[in-house]
Amino acid sequence: MAKDIQPAQAEQARQEEYSALVRTVLISHFDPREPLAFVHTYGCQGNVADSERIKGMLGEMGYGFTDNIGDADLVLYNTCAIREHAEDRVFGNVGALKNLKKAKPSLKIALCGCMMQQQHVAQRIQKSYPFVDLVFGTHVIHRLPELMYRTLCGGSRVFEIPSEDGKIVENVPVRRDSDFKAWLPIMYGCNNFCSYCIVPYVRGRERSRDPEIIIKEAEELAAQGYKEITLLGQNVNSYGKGLDCDINFAKLLRRLNDIDGDFQIRFMTSHPKDCTFELLDAMAECGKAAKHLHLPVQSGNDRVLKEMNRHYDREKYLELIHYAREKMPDLSITSDIIVGFPGETYEEFCDTLSLVEEVEYTSLFTFIYSPREGTKAAKMPDPVTREEKGAWFKELCQLQESIAGRRTAAMKGKVYRVLCESISDKGMLSGRTEGNVIIEFPGSPDNIGKFVNVKVTEPRTWMLFGEEVK
Repeated sequence: MAKDIQPAQAEQARQEEYSALVRTVLISHFDPREPLAFVHTYGCQGNVADSERIKGMLGEMGYGFTDNIGDADLVLYNTCAIREHAEDRVFGNVGALKNLKKAKPSLKIALCGCMMQQQHVAQRIQKSYPFVDLVFGTHVIHRLPELMYRTLCGGSRVFEIPSEDGKIVENVPVRRDSDFKAWLPIMYGCNNFCSYCIVPYVRGRERSRDPEIIIKEAEELAAQGYKEITLLGQNVNSYGKGLDCDINFAKLLRRLNDIDGDFQIRFMTSHPKDCTFELLDAMAECGKAAKHLHLPVQSGNDRVLKEMNRHYDREKYLELIHYAREKMPDLSITSDIIVGFPGETYEEFCDTLSLVEEVEYTSLFTFIYSPREGTKAAKMPDPVTREEKGAWFKELCQLQESIAGRRTAAMKGKVYRVLCESISDKGMLSGRTEGNVIIEFPGSPDNIGKFVNVKVTEPRTWMLFGEEVK
């Protein structure tokens, strides 16, 4: 394996010592009751996976958990920097903690995640939010026990935001949010530097985990009865680069598929420039791989794609789509699209509309361009008004709505294998098809966490209703 991703055993042992020290401090402060932590996550599945590890470490330190922020002795927000709206929400919610801290001076407030890795954000927190006790970046999550000890015992605020890429420290405890769905990070960071994206600056360069450790973790999840394992990375398609072994994402997928057990494999996110026919062949041939591909296109216009620094063009993207559909005729494809990238014209936006019509996505995640400080795109001329971009956005959503309606209508009468996830507000079981379409149906709550066969009886635009087929 590459030297910089060797399991940091010394660091792991060091953090275990700090965890024990924090546990002792908490007992002295709170005994006989258990101190409670409120952990809230903003943003992507990668942040959710990070929060599961944060909660795992907090549990080892002696914290219990609460969903009621008023009962908490520690409030921790894991933040997202992908769009301006997400940052505004965080600042608003952090500001609201001032009164909570005033009413309970012993309360500790911690902020972490992608927002905190940005220097201007950390400086704003330090200057304008003096009631925040701990701020740490994405590269030092594994050092939370040490940082909590300094916060509890140091008598001063703690800011730990190193700019260098973090090392991959394995064997961090995990407290999973689900008993049957698991996030499994396979790599961290990103090397792509899309001109609109802050991720490489806050997550660092690509670092792949040891495949043997990934396989072992997946085997343990399967043995524990997990029914869905989602592989995570900023760009899972580039997995394996930098490792000293013969591995790439397609080969890893095949090895995971060979693990015993009744479970399905999902993955995100895929970058088109690194999506290969080899990977699509592996998806088609691996029975456990869900036939759902999230392949963000962002734009259907070649000039805009070049300005975005995406490293593929429309023709290359459509070549991948056509090959994938040839190998997997029932494949469900979803995507991300940015509307109103700086300098984009309406005629160029129409190229995106025509691509959407050609691909016929199951669903889209659509966004009006949001400038991120520190990115190249934030400095580009942007003459189109927000109102014009809003009109384009509406046009795209209407087009996708009509496509989604046609696709779901074609599903009527068909039977799908569905993983039951929850009970809906209407008292129905709710789950997702292999293609990641929500379906609700009557049934026993005992089926939650299990696969059942469901026949579609009533298709709607964005979801389905059905009945269980015994």
